[in-house]
Amino acid sequence: MIIKEVQAKSILSSSKIFPYVINTYTGCQHQCSYCYARFIKRFTGHTEPWGEFVDVKINAPELLRREITRKHKDRVWVSGVCDPYQPQEGKYKLTRQCLEILAEHQWPVTIQTRSPLVTRDIDVLKQMSQLEVGFSIGTADDSMRKLFEPNAPSIQSRLDALAKLHEAGLYTFVMIAPILPGAEALPDLLAGKVDRVILDRMNYNHSDWVYKKYHLEQYRTDEYFDEMVATLRSSLAKFRISL
Repeated sequence: MIIKEVQAKSILSSSKIFPYVINTYTGCQHQCSYCYARFIKRFTGHTEPWGEFVDVKINAPELLRREITRKHKDRVWVSGVCDPYQPQEGKYKLTRQCLEILAEHQWPVTIQTRSPLVTRDIDVLKQMSQLEVGFSIGTADDSMRKLFEPNAPSIQSRLDALAKLHEAGLYTFVMIAPILPGAEALPDLLAGKVDRVILDRMNYNHSDWVYKKYHLEQYRTDEYFDEMVATLRSSLAKFRISL
């Protein structure tokens, strides 16, 4: 793993998903095989394989404190092309510092992560009035998680973190995306832990090799996706979990 401390030129950027996005890191140690964010290598000049480099934007809080006073208040996505709570956050605390600034100015925030490290910052998150915290969880089967997300935290650790966040009174959601084998067991595990679930399919081909290597091609089809969406919708409705 190649870790570099860098000076970013800006931090509060426009996004096609939300009005703004903050990426405190470039690259991600979780090394998810299907991650769309690997496209950034075309612009950053990294030659290392995805998941083997992280640039740490050590001036991110300083930039945000300056930029936030110049832009119209709107929802901020934390983060878009990295996990804001990947392992280096434990050392640098850049995401936490940026969240403190966003809380100070009461900007709406959507956090998306795979890491239970987010629970470290519950004290900051509770200061926000328009916050939602979400986890990406594509399967309930941790052996399947290891195939597609080799360095990401376990499924159980994410579920435990969701419960802790929800018990703290925070609005929580889960993205079942991509829908991986074993996802059908998730509704039972999410009951009482989430306010909303988002379903999405695999719409990029980075992980085709994983499906082929482990003979999982049948889980990559339109038929499988449509069947799983119907099954998940029905199960989630029983627990009154919004979609």
